[in-house]
Amino acid sequence: MAPVVFVVGVLLFALGLLLSIAWHECGHMWAAQRTGMLVRRYFIGFGPTIWSFRRGETEYGIKALPLGGFCDIAGMTTYDEIAPEQAHRAMYLQKAWKRFVVMIAGPMQNFILGFVLIVIMALSVGLPDLSPPPTPSRVGGTDCVSATIASDGTSSPCTGTGPAAAAGLRAGDEIVAVGGQPVSTASELSPVIQKSTGPVVLTVLRDGARFDVTVTPQPVTVPDTEAGAGATKTVNQIGIAYPRTSGYTQYSVLGAVPGAVMFTGSLAHATWDSLLSLPSKVGALWTSVTGGERAADTPVSVYGASVIGGDLAERGQWAAVLLLLISINFFLGLFNLVPLLPLDGGHIAIIGYEKARNTIRARLGKVAKGPVDYIKLMPATYVVLAIMGSYMVLTLTADIINPIKLF
Repeated sequence: MAPVVFVVGVLLFALGLLLSIAWHECGHMWAAQRTGMLVRRYFIGFGPTIWSFRRGETEYGIKALPLGGFCDIAGMTTYDEIAPEQAHRAMYLQKAWKRFVVMIAGPMQNFILGFVLIVIMALSVGLPDLSPPPTPSRVGGTDCVSATIASDGTSSPCTGTGPAAAAGLRAGDEIVAVGGQPVSTASELSPVIQKSTGPVVLTVLRDGARFDVTVTPQPVTVPDTEAGAGATKTVNQIGIAYPRTSGYTQYSVLGAVPGAVMFTGSLAHATWDSLLSLPSKVGALWTSVTGGERAADTPVSVYGASVIGGDLAERGQWAAVLLLLISINFFLGLFNLVPLLPLDGGHIAIIGYEKARNTIRARLGKVAKGPVDYIKLMPATYVVLAIMGSYMVLTLTADIINPIKLF
């Protein structure tokens, strides 16, 4: 059953991505139609046409390759051929504010869709904390210690109580010091235990009383991610699990929208940081392609994101699938606003330049100049396309050769 759920998760997530892109193009189309421009075609997919119909002056349809979609607005540049009787509706002849509305409407659709999904998530499973506090050095439970832990996270069978339980530790105990050094988080405690060379003294707080216990860690063979695929190393463990929380905050009907607004702000900030970090991830992606470890924070392709969606669905984590789709919508919206052609932000930058230029010329008593010549901008556009294409190929290759493994 699990493989079936995985496939269903992959297909549903891929469909969600396709519909997100189609929704983006709907924004351009609806804005163009409302401002009097001529929308000749709106298609989901590329390549040969599978099915289409005409309503009014627009042809709608589906093409064979489900790799996105497009909206054909007549006269986006002066080189776009348009029937003489419709020439006055060419996009490049319209007022700057109309062209701006049309270009920004696409990214806005992604933001709107993301926000609506956030509200739905708030009302159903709740919203996660994108900046959770550090895990405290508190015992959530005790167990035996396995001799090995595989690269997929599975542990070898073990028996007995484990060093922590044998020393008298139990759930709820707070470990406030190790070897006399104060600790308050799991990230401070775990490395000390892992690198220990013998028994360690833990200072424990239980019911307001402090006392020391001596624990003898056991060696565990684990993957050595820094040394490369297949390499292992030995670390020490004492058999404690840190407390886990659901990480999701539930909201009432009245609180869902304010909660969604706050969450949207946090997600937008995180997405912006992720966008700015894209250039710095090239080295990590290349390392993963050439045999190194794949970092969990490296970008993924559409294929990689769909596989991650399938992995999450296979384990019943549908809330995480929805959150991943929301995050991608915010990324699509922000990425398309980058002021470079052929992105929407590039067209918006040109509109802004033309408006500012003609405003200055009007104040100087000069006649407004015509539209920017897109042909002169093609060399720069080709450079951007080459960089984007290379990045996409690199992420796709990494997702095929060395995919991110969440479990």
